[in-house]
Amino acid sequence: MYRNAIQKLYQWKEDKYRKPLIIQGARQVGKTWLMKEFGQKAYQDYIYINFDSNSRMSELFSSDLNPQRLILGLELYSGKKILPSDTLIIFDEVQEVPRALSSLKYFCEDAPQYHIICAGSLLGIALHQGTSFPVGKTDFLKLYPLSYQEFLMALGQGPYAELLQNKDFSMIKAFKNTYMDMLKFYYFVGGMPEAVFHFSENRDFHEVRNVQHQILDAYEQDFSKHAPHEIVPRIRMVWNSIPSQLAKENKKFVYGLIREGSRAKDYEAAILWLSDCGLIHKVSRVTAPRLPLKAYEDLKAFKLFLVDVGLLGCMAGLRQQTLLDGKDLFTEFKGALTEQYVLQQLVTQPDLTIYYYTNDRGSCEIDFLLDNGENVIPLEVKAQVNLKAKSLKTYREKYQPKLSLRTSMADYQKGDGLIDLPLYALES
Repeated sequence: MYRNAIQKLYQWKEDKYRKPLIIQGARQVGKTWLMKEFGQKAYQDYIYINFDSNSRMSELFSSDLNPQRLILGLELYSGKKILPSDTLIIFDEVQEVPRALSSLKYFCEDAPQYHIICAGSLLGIALHQGTSFPVGKTDFLKLYPLSYQEFLMALGQGPYAELLQNKDFSMIKAFKNTYMDMLKFYYFVGGMPEAVFHFSENRDFHEVRNVQHQILDAYEQDFSKHAPHEIVPRIRMVWNSIPSQLAKENKKFVYGLIREGSRAKDYEAAILWLSDCGLIHKVSRVTAPRLPLKAYEDLKAFKLFLVDVGLLGCMAGLRQQTLLDGKDLFTEFKGALTEQYVLQQLVTQPDLTIYYYTNDRGSCEIDFLLDNGENVIPLEVKAQVNLKAKSLKTYREKYQPKLSLRTSMADYQKGDGLIDLPLYALES
C-alpha cells in the first residue's frame, strides 16, 4: 500500500533543521504501518517502542531525561545498537508515557543527530491538555485515511492515479466510466487502510462492512476508556447524530437533533474531544469571504464531518445493493456522502484552511470556502451531473472572486474564472 505521506517523511529525514516528528491522526488510519514502512525503506534499521502498558518504558522515562542515558536504555530494551543517522527510533502510543513526550525537547536540543518519529491514536488529546509538551521542539505531520488517488493505487490502478496527477483531462474524460466506478467503490469502502486492504484482496463488500463495524466498535471503546466519564454519553450522542446531521439539506450542526432542548454548552467538550482524537472535522461558517477567513469565523455555526466516508456509510446503514444498482448511490444519501468525500480530499491538501459561507438571510450558501493564503476560493459541490448552482452564481456576482470551483460528476471545463472539476479529479 502506498501513502503520499511517505514522501514528506523523506523530506523530513533530509532536512538539516530536522526535529523529532510527531504524526497525528485518528486510530487505524495507518500511522504505525507508515512509521515501520519508512523505517524499513529509508534506514539501515529501526527500533519500535510501543508505550501502551509498557512498565519498563515508564520506568526508563520516569527519572533523568538525558538523551544518552535514554539511548542506552532503548538499546538494552530493543537489543539493537542505535546509530544516529542509520537507525530510526519509533515511539508509538507515546501519550501513555507523558515524560517520553517531554524527552523530545532534550533530543531536539542536545542530541539532534537521532532520528525520532512518534505517534499515538489519542495524542491530540494529550497535546491539547498540555501534557508536558515541548513547544517548538518538534515537527508535525497529520495522517488521514487514504485519499481517492491512494485508493486507486491500492487497488492496482496506479496508471489511473498518475493520469489524474498529470491533469490530462482529455485522456481522463475517455476513461471517466472507470473513474466513476472506482469512486462508487471509494464511497462504500472509504479510506481506512484495513478496509481498503481487504477490498483490494477479494472485492468482498460484506467483509469491508465487517471491518468498518470493528473500527467503529473500537472507537466506541475509546470513548469509555479514555474520555472523562461525565462526557462519555454526550460524546456518543454527538457521534451518532452526525449521519442525520449531514443528511439534512442544510448541513449546519443543530444541537436540537441530538436531544430536544440541547444547548451548545452541553456538548462543546464532547465535540472538542472527538476533534482532538481526529475522529471528526469541524468546518466553521464565515460571515464574509475575506482574507484571512479566520477573522470572520462564526463560532456558533459549523458543520461536522466524520474521519472517513466509508465509516459514514456504515453508520448510516448504506446497503451494498445501493452500490450495485448503479446511479442509486448518488441519489440515496447523495449529498451527505458527496460533501464528506470532498472534505476528506480537501483536508489532505497542505496550506489550505477550509470554511463554508452563508449570507445572513440563508439564501446563498457555498459548500466550502478555501483559504490558500492568497485567495478565497469558493467551491460548490454537486453530487451528480447537474451544474445549476444558484448560490455560486449569486456569490460570484457579489464578490467577484478571481477563481471559483464547482465539482460534480460532469467533465472538466474551464472558462470565465470558473473551473468545473470532476469529483474524482478533486486532488488534481
